[in-house]
Amino acid sequence: MNLLSAINQFLWNGPLLLLLLGIHLYFTISLHVPQRHIGRAIRMSLQPEPAPKSGTAPPQDDVNPLSAVSKSLKRASKQPPRGEEKACPRHRVSPFGALATTLAATLGTGNIIGVSTAVALGGPGAVLWCWLTGVLGMATAYAECFLGVLYRRRDSEGHHIGGPMYVIRDGLGCKPLAGFYALCIVVAAFGVGCTTQANSLTQTTSLTWGLSPHLVGIAAAVITGLVLIGGIRSISRVCMRLVPVLGLLYIAGCLALLWRFRSALGATCLYILENALSPQAALGGAAGGGLLLAARYGIARGLYTNEAGIGTSAIGAASSDAFSPAYQAYVSMTAVFWDTVVMCLLTGLVIVANMLLHPDSLTGINETGLAAAAFRSLPLLSAWGLPFDGEVFLALSLAAFALTTLIGWSYMGEKAAEYLWGPAAIPHYKLVYIVMVYVGAVIPMQLVWECTDLVNAVMVLPNVVALILLRKKIHA
Repeated sequence: MNLLSAINQFLWNGPLLLLLLGIHLYFTISLHVPQRHIGRAIRMSLQPEPAPKSGTAPPQDDVNPLSAVSKSLKRASKQPPRGEEKACPRHRVSPFGALATTLAATLGTGNIIGVSTAVALGGPGAVLWCWLTGVLGMATAYAECFLGVLYRRRDSEGHHIGGPMYVIRDGLGCKPLAGFYALCIVVAAFGVGCTTQANSLTQTTSLTWGLSPHLVGIAAAVITGLVLIGGIRSISRVCMRLVPVLGLLYIAGCLALLWRFRSALGATCLYILENALSPQAALGGAAGGGLLLAARYGIARGLYTNEAGIGTSAIGAASSDAFSPAYQAYVSMTAVFWDTVVMCLLTGLVIVANMLLHPDSLTGINETGLAAAAFRSLPLLSAWGLPFDGEVFLALSLAAFALTTLIGWSYMGEKAAEYLWGPAAIPHYKLVYIVMVYVGAVIPMQLVWECTDLVNAVMVLPNVVALILLRKKIHA
């Protein structure tokens, strides 16, 4: 434990932060700030992709989706893109379905508990650094999703499959590195995507309602298993229905709290800005952490929650039936926007505003409880027809996000397992995943968290290498 903790502290507090921030800045500049198109990208996610000209197919690596939205797809080729056989309609996953699957994997307890710990350990300034990581990370998410769609293939059943392992294998011609990345994805799926989320689910339900971890673990395993039986179509359908509703409800709860705290919003923003740029900590920790401490925890939590640079979003993007890599890349880029730029920011504003207005509410609160302390200020939600207070609302949000993350990450691990061992491994993977949902719900998690952090760190390097070496194939 001590060794793992020391390695993770070194990697996530220095080299990885500099590497990922550098990649974010590079693609932001080289792709001419794709973030400026976020409004159009959101609209694109809510409408069908414009069809190519009749009887033609645009090259996979040469389509500008923004011009496709306003005009028509420009270039055409008489031959279909390589590896693109015609799919049966029942195998199709819409661009929004692929986005929902990605969001299900990234929207989780990190958006709430992660921000809470960032503020507790790095001070209010961590909120700004977390937000900036999301703004810049959209460009890296665009780049990795573009490559994910560009190098995707169809499996034996006609589904699109892809991700960094296919990019590394087919784009770089390095099968050992691709296999290593895929193995890391499988390990991470059982870690960050499965056991840690199941444990967060049981901790939340146990503390709020006193439910047995064994009962909750069994229920979560059954629900996850029922969704997994249907494959990617079932996963995308569930995510398309749950994720937007959960996200909007949580955003509404944060906005209701910010309206209640409106008298302190100006002071909250100034407090965050001052602490983010202050060269020295005022009092340390949650009282006011200084530039270095705020940047360290804000950037680390931002990178952890949106996963831009790790490459997992490319697996979800590759499942889409979008014809153009650029089109799907813009749609998938919005996942980072909603995950970090919007939801993490709202959580941070709520926490810091509560700190200024109700400092007594922080008495006896640990580093994960700042958000819960803020939501206690939300009165009974009877006006919305919900007969419970803000603390219960937050617990429901945490539980629901943990469940959707279980479902979303199951697909990421499944595609990696299929890459390594073929389609025959998928039923065995699903069975182990379902069992691990229960196991994660009832075991101590400190060692699992440390192992997961290390695996995430290891995945960054091969993904970043592929992004850099194949950068000339990416365009906005």
